[in-house]
Amino acid sequence: MFDIAVFGSLFLTLFVIMDPPGITPIFLALTAGRPAKVQRRMALQAVAVAFGVIAVFGLLGQQILDYLHVSVPALMIAGGLLLLLIALDLLTGKTDEPTQTKDVNVALVPLGMPLLAGPGAIVSVILAVQNADGTSGQISVWSAIVAMHLVLWVTMRYSLLIIRVIKDGGVVLVTRLAGMMLSAIAVQQIINGVTQVIQNS
Repeated sequence: MFDIAVFGSLFLTLFVIMDPPGITPIFLALTAGRPAKVQRRMALQAVAVAFGVIAVFGLLGQQILDYLHVSVPALMIAGGLLLLLIALDLLTGKTDEPTQTKDVNVALVPLGMPLLAGPGAIVSVILAVQNADGTSGQISVWSAIVAMHLVLWVTMRYSLLIIRVIKDGGVVLVTRLAGMMLSAIAVQQIINGVTQVIQNS
């Protein structure tokens, strides 16, 4: 009833794409200055949003893309542009949002999507669900998805301890480093999308 090879393959693929260690400094930068209780809630919200998006695309992904006439490369380029805008805000220190919406906004965008539930993860899940054989394959695929999101939640939830050590000055440094990392991820994602468009044309 359980295919360990399918589970392991998808889990490792999602781990590399979603990159829990790499998301930690970005999460710390985006949640800096909030009370610890709010930060913990945002970690849970971000993972819940990512899981919801991944689940929807796992079940209906190809149909959604076909219905909207959206190609995977276009999805990658759009996600890259959104990440680039967030990265520029981090690099310039313009991370403030309206008080009444900032906690929700950061948890939903960019943490939940497109950082965690980005084009790479979405496409991997769509393909894994399509290629899964029978009930055992489907159980293995969805177990890997759930396990990956649990790892993401634990990583972000306990990364908050780092803030207590690095203090305000360290948070500023982490914010700038996160901005550089995020801009590099965004540019690479855009390049990958453009490359696929050229190859498909």
